[in-house]
Amino acid sequence: MRRLLICLALVVYGALPMRAQDRAADVRTAFARAQHLRHGINASEWFAQSNDYSAARLSRYSDAADIALMAKLGFDHVRISIDADALEHGPHNAEGLNAEFVAELDKTVDAVLADGMAVEIDLHPGSQFKQQLRAGDEGASRMVALWRSLAAHYANRDPERTFFEVLNEPEVQDRYRWKGILERTAAAIRAVAPRHTIIAAGANWSDIPDLVSMQPLADGNVIYNFHFYEPHEFTHQGAGWGEWWWRYTHGITYPADESQMSAILPQAPDAVSRYALKQYWLDHWDAHRMQLLMDEAAAWAKSNN
Repeated sequence: MRRLLICLALVVYGALPMRAQDRAADVRTAFARAQHLRHGINASEWFAQSNDYSAARLSRYSDAADIALMAKLGFDHVRISIDADALEHGPHNAEGLNAEFVAELDKTVDAVLADGMAVEIDLHPGSQFKQQLRAGDEGASRMVALWRSLAAHYANRDPERTFFEVLNEPEVQDRYRWKGILERTAAAIRAVAPRHTIIAAGANWSDIPDLVSMQPLADGNVIYNFHFYEPHEFTHQGAGWGEWWWRYTHGITYPADESQMSAILPQAPDAVSRYALKQYWLDHWDAHRMQLLMDEAAAWAKSNN
């Protein structure tokens, strides 16, 4: 019945077959380019997550030798996190972006490409940008305009190895709202960079539930990503962000082994924290559980091609 309805629709709307063919070709392009994104490294706290974006700091925080080492170690792509505010501050270049900041960013992007790796240009703003994005149309329009400028600036870089990642962990709890923002932003990118592949993710923390709740974009030249840090008690032990007591925990092993539980629980500083930490062992984190969770993402990918 579904195939019949699709065939009827194609008969009634004569323009649809060409659009379907175009989308199918775009999907094949995205699949082919995804092969460049198998072993990546995240370049964080360089062009994002910092209070100092001066040319002096940007040029010395990492350099061409560091990028060459990434390639030598076998990484095939670099994800460059980029702060939105730093992009927008003046003085501006022809695209309305911070001229000094983008000049340093250009050196990094070009060095990555020259060393044979792909590059993900990842918009990675702070909390205020995301709060504005949640609050009203002004924030959404700001991001659309920013991406129109950013994509236009990098539209002349190799589309086979230059990817545009719309937003890191949007933190937009309203998934319907995020869908509209994502569609607008993707359209703005496509208007100025018709050949480049877009990387999109679900609302909020871009995790598997956010992914499987997504409806794919009409644009076929898109790769969908998700973030997976489970179990957090293991992956974030010692971390100074997130749950405040994570910073006190060390030596937690994976898979969860209850024989270690009594020795490690005292690292949590209070009864409530110890109760939360105890869930790591009681939830029985192991390869089987990880596989079942990953299967959900794989099923979404398969059903949406």
